[in-house]
Amino acid sequence: MENITIQVDPEIAKAYREAEPEKQQNVLLICNLLLQELLKDTSFEEIVEQIRQETEENGLTPEILQELLKDE
Repeated sequence: MENITIQVDPEIAKAYREAEPEKQQNVLLICNLLLQELLKDTSFEEIVEQIRQETEENGLTPEILQELLKDE
């Protein structure tokens, strides 16, 4: 893996910094998958399906994903 820097809203940065390490790991996995798919020439629906499939393969259940995506 390689590090990059991206700008996010202050609320996102704060929430990430304050999150438990396991949650941070899950967020990084989702971001990595999302960026990987967005940088391909793929439709949005294909991106969503690919991310859904890969997250399930990596042990992220729909419940975990919902928890990660809900507003805090």
